[in-house]
Amino acid sequence: MSAGSLLRRPGLGALLAAEIVSSLGSQMTFLALPWFVLATTGSATRMGVVLAAELLPIAVFGIPSGAVAARLGARQTMLICDLARVPLMVAIPVLHAAGVLSFPLLLALVLVMGCFIAPYFASQRVALPELVGDDEQTVAEANAFLEGAQQLTRLLGPVAAGVLIVALGAPNVLYVDAATFLVSFTVLAAFVPRRPRIAATEESGGVLAGLRYILRDALLGPMMVTVVVGNMVYQALFASLPVFAYQDFDRRSWIAGAFIGASGAGALVGSVVAMKVIRRFEPLKLASVAIVADTLPLFLLALPLPWWGVVAILFAGAIGQPLVNAPLLGILTTKPPEAIRPKVMTAVLTFATIAGPVGLLGVGPLLQTYGARTVFVVIAGGALGSALFFVGVVMRYRTSVALAESM
Repeated sequence: MSAGSLLRRPGLGALLAAEIVSSLGSQMTFLALPWFVLATTGSATRMGVVLAAELLPIAVFGIPSGAVAARLGARQTMLICDLARVPLMVAIPVLHAAGVLSFPLLLALVLVMGCFIAPYFASQRVALPELVGDDEQTVAEANAFLEGAQQLTRLLGPVAAGVLIVALGAPNVLYVDAATFLVSFTVLAAFVPRRPRIAATEESGGVLAGLRYILRDALLGPMMVTVVVGNMVYQALFASLPVFAYQDFDRRSWIAGAFIGASGAGALVGSVVAMKVIRRFEPLKLASVAIVADTLPLFLLALPLPWWGVVAILFAGAIGQPLVNAPLLGILTTKPPEAIRPKVMTAVLTFATIAGPVGLLGVGPLLQTYGARTVFVVIAGGALGSALFFVGVVMRYRTSVALAESM
């Protein structure tokens, strides 16, 4: 199927457009919020606490939210999540302007916003096979388009935020994110078709059905170790970049935006490559090569480089991300039975996020004590170890499948 014919599937273009708008605002906030905390408190530790607060609800409520998403349906869940986050995001700059935004209140708002991440992510991925069908390769291609949309915003969002922080101030950038949630809600409501709810089955019953499915699967169960460790180190990496710019590059927000945007640019290039090659290679083999190649440039961040050298390394290190994510998400969204997919996807996101707060809480004190370049070495080592473990899991799984087929 050509890219053009795939994009003409009813609702897919609208889903991608909504993702671009919403994610653009979120990526701007990804820089604006920690910069706001750094500027108002001067504490990298508090910055890490705020970022961890947004991820903590995923670890706590991610798996139960899968049952909610399964009951409501993918489209309805996304609409609710978009609309609910508008007033929550607006409240941060409004309360700050009124002089009543205490640090505990900021944490509370961020915690509540974090409750909507898991069901939105799961519903967005589950919506793809609903729109394009259950063929694994087709869903992988649709995931590559979605990855491309997300990576485009990772490129544009932080760069725009770095400029707007200077022009408007970090609190005012948060209004933009609130508006993007509202636009995303409107696009989804108007252009993504309704779909009948999937009837529950005996296998899909219970809040922990998705978790049970993953743990019983010979590939997905062990793979979650890589997911947990990998997410921990990459959350630490992205939390380190604003601090790196703040401490080592004269507090220039545009450099922080360039750092984060470079990763988005590399991943955008990787998404284009993924669209071209995803039907030519076996998904697990493609992901195995890409995940190792993705980690190697990170060791170079320990060198005393100019800002543009850091940008180049972050760009190169991100190219492999879509080549890992697109094929694996294609497997994840087609392998489970349809009735259980929201619960599987929220369980995967929970695993992916559960170590994130640990990485974010730990990286703040490490940055203040040892500096960013030393922390980058630890991050690169953790990423490489996680990647090699993934390769080992895939090799063992492929061997067991080959033996079973030969018998």
